Amino acid sequence: MHDFLNDKRFAGVKPLKSKALLSSPTMHGEEWEYMKEAYQSGWMTTAGSNIEKLEELVSGYMGRRAVALSSGTAAIHMAVKLAAEKAYSSSSGVSTPFGKGAGGSLYRKRVFCSDLTFAATVNPIVYEGGEPVFIDSEYDSWNMAPEALEKGFALFPDVRIVVFAHLYGNMGQIVKIRSICREHNAALIEDAAEALGAAVSADDGKLPAGAAGDYGVLSFNGNKIITGSAGGMLVVPDEYSYKKVKKWSTQSREDVPWYEHEELGYNYRISNVVAGVARGQWPHLWEHISQKKAVYEAYQDGLQDLPITLNPMENGNYWLSCGLIKEDRMSVTARSSRSAVYQVEKGKSCPSEILEALATFGCEGRPIWKPMHMQPLYRSNSFITVEKAAVSTDIFNRGFCLPSDNKLTFRQTQHIIEVVRRCFR
Repeated sequence: MHDFLNDKRFAGVKPLKSKALLSSPTMHGEEWEYMKEAYQSGWMTTAGSNIEKLEELVSGYMGRRAVALSSGTAAIHMAVKLAAEKAYSSSSGVSTPFGKGAGGSLYRKRVFCSDLTFAATVNPIVYEGGEPVFIDSEYDSWNMAPEALEKGFALFPDVRIVVFAHLYGNMGQIVKIRSICREHNAALIEDAAEALGAAVSADDGKLPAGAAGDYGVLSFNGNKIITGSAGGMLVVPDEYSYKKVKKWSTQSREDVPWYEHEELGYNYRISNVVAGVARGQWPHLWEHISQKKAVYEAYQDGLQDLPITLNPMENGNYWLSCGLIKEDRMSVTARSSRSAVYQVEKGKSCPSEILEALATFGCEGRPIWKPMHMQPLYRSNSFITVEKAAVSTDIFNRGFCLPSDNKLTFRQTQHIIEVVRRCFR
């Protein structure tokens, strides 16, 4: 640990009295009214008007049916099951819109997945017995590189599912990714947990994050652009998928008077209270995005003469503002699986130094997601890149997440900018 408080570079800088947060919930009042409605009506369970209204709100925005669930991770799991059913249904069993068979097994089948993401994007593939194959990022969007996905299909032409994560709220080249998936008859699952409110233009109109692929996943976790404290949403293409997920998420209970189960089920239902919080947040989505954008633009202006570029946000919701240090201005640094060390060098810095300095002076930052192919759990899985060195690894090594709370004041953002600037003195 470096002693920043006694470092001459930071003379006169004092810790903030009110901590600058990474991304915290912003409450408005309507949330409490809907929570009280659940309490007063007695619907404190996994059914009620808040759930129905939240599904209506999201469905109306997406132009597709949406199923409210207990978390974004649960939604990814249900999307993977639906995609596997469509791709791998057996030749016998009940009829479905995807061919015959009550379901399809993903066991020991490969699934392409974004490499630079959180583990929750990937783990549901393993829940279903699948094998994640990680696709490298591109510098232009920090998201899955279309060229690397094309190489993936050349190597593994039998893959029928692709999971694409919208990193830090930016949709990247989702239209091109969708085209590649269609060309190879693969289902596209969008992990849009970080990207609610983002949109991209396509030949078929403006596509909201979560409605560009075959299945879309949203999250209402406490740090997201709007929150329910928990909860998630799965956006589906048809009524069959909606009803199927409703059944699976309710322990696959059959519609008979007693408890009858023909399929494996899950307790993935959302609480009517949690749905009430998310319902109350919904009208403030665009307000939150505007505030997040203002923070991003403040950093863009305040850091422009430093050897730092911000994360791409051309088609994003500005959820998190991140920095990437230019390669020739990186100080000497080394990371183990659990810790990092660095050398203080004039005119240079590194993510570990910047994040440590921010923490010292009352600001909450974070490292970039550690790529999945570098995780101990997934080191033996295939990783596909078209570059000499992994782009995702390079972004992880040189990148960092800045405080991006939509309630940051002008004084706080200027304080954060000053701390980062002094790291390069």
